[in-house]
Amino acid sequence: MEKKNRRHIILHEELPAEHEDPLIRVLHIVIRASIRFLAVLMALVIMWSVADVVWVLYQRMSTEPKLLLDHGDLFDVFGAIMLVLISIEIFINIRLYLGSNVIPIQLVVATALMAIARKVIVLDLDDTGPEFVAGIAMTTLALGVTYWLIAKKETLACEPRGAARDDGQGKSLAD
Repeated sequence: MEKKNRRHIILHEELPAEHEDPLIRVLHIVIRASIRFLAVLMALVIMWSVADVVWVLYQRMSTEPKLLLDHGDLFDVFGAIMLVLISIEIFINIRLYLGSNVIPIQLVVATALMAIARKVIVLDLDDTGPEFVAGIAMTTLALGVTYWLIAKKETLACEPRGAARDDGQGKSLAD
């Protein structure tokens, strides 16, 4: 019963703690230590980035005209904030990987979506060609469909087998 109620997640083991080859086992330990070091570095980068956002905002608000931001300043501040949020997502990916020894695929795709969203938010259409905009659009569509498929597969994996699903109008699809 517990197995049926357990949430299924699309995961795969990357660096198993136990491996028959002693060299591979040692290399896995070294890589996991490197990942821990990266987690510490990401935390420092996040703190530095937050301080940078505050500094940029202070600089922009203290220049003439004081306490006013033009659209270029807003794009710079929004871009810096989005970078902090992407850094936090990357840190969460690293933390989850350290805690479970697996890569949470859905979160990685969500992080990529956030990165492309940042690009769209700060995109200056005056300096951007149509090929670049089309490339961003295709990338966004591909990541969106990938995220939707992963979420749909996870939802289907969580449903108990043989359970009747609702068609959205209160009728069972099994009827």
